[in-house]
Amino acid sequence: MNVILKNAIFGVAAVGVGLYVGGSLNMSLINISGSIIPPPDGADTTTTEGLQEALHLFEPKHFIMPFLAHALGTLVGAFVAALIALKHKVKFALGIGCVFLIGGIMMAVMLPSPIWFTVVDVSLAYIPTAYIGGLFAVKLSDKLGFS
Repeated sequence: MNVILKNAIFGVAAVGVGLYVGGSLNMSLINISGSIIPPPDGADTTTTEGLQEALHLFEPKHFIMPFLAHALGTLVGAFVAALIALKHKVKFALGIGCVFLIGGIMMAVMLPSPIWFTVVDVSLAYIPTAYIGGLFAVKLSDKLGFS
């Protein structure tokens, strides 16, 4: 198979699978977060409107699971993308991080959270974890002889 075509096919697969796996993990963690750290009494977290109205009741502990969902979703999605990509593994991982970062910024605009959380989330949950995921994938690929 032509090397350029092979790289393109694996590149598209890396992005698609990385986004799907990372997004699925993110949503799974968000969906179970209320059973791990229950929302404040009277908070309706099932709709965006309910969440907006109840956000002032949230304590710092209520932001742990969203941060973990964003960070772990990005980490795993970037790791998977970098594993699938044949070349430029860390670049593919960072690409996944950028897509998740854009989503995080969009959520911060749609659902205003405390400034401290937005700063921590946007600065730590996306690009740094994507980079780490990419590095892990490179190390694993080297160890397994796939590089």
